[in-house]
Amino acid sequence: ISKSIVTPVQRVCVSSRPIPIPLISSSSVISIMSNTPGSAHLNFTMGGLVLVGGAMGYFRKGSMMSLVAGVTFGGLLIGSGVLITQGEHFKGHGLAAGCTGLMTVAMGQRFLTTGKFMPAGMVASLGAVGLAYNVKKAIEWMPDKSD
Repeated sequence: ISKSIVTPVQRVCVSSRPIPIPLISSSSVISIMSNTPGSAHLNFTMGGLVLVGGAMGYFRKGSMMSLVAGVTFGGLLIGSGVLITQGEHFKGHGLAAGCTGLMTVAMGQRFLTTGKFMPAGMVASLGAVGLAYNVKKAIEWMPDKSD
C-alpha cells in the first residue's frame, strides 16, 4: 500500500491503486445550506436522521424492516427538501406531510403496543412534529384554485 498526501482530493489506497475521493469542506456545506429555503431544513434533517436510524436498526439488531423503512422514508424526506429548494414548495411539503404522517401512525401504534420509547416513541414524536410543520407549510403554499 502506497502512502499518499492529503490534498483537496484525498486518496484511498485499495491494493496498490489509489482512488480519488473528493473531500467536502464544512464551508462548502454551509454555503450550500445557506442557499436552501428555511422550510426545507427540517425535512433534510429528518431525512438524514431517519436514514441513519434505519441503518442503525439494521446493523445493531439485524432488522431488515428498519433498513427498508429508513431508506424509503429518509429518501422521501430528503426528496421533499429537494422539491422545496427547486421552488415546488407545495409538492415538497405535501410529500413530507404524507411521509411523516405514515411514520407517526405506524410507530405510534408500535409504541402503544410495546410501551418502549426507543425507537418507536421517538420516531412517532418526531413524525408528529414534522407532520404538523409540513401541513402548516403546505397550507401556506397551497396554490389558488384559479391556477
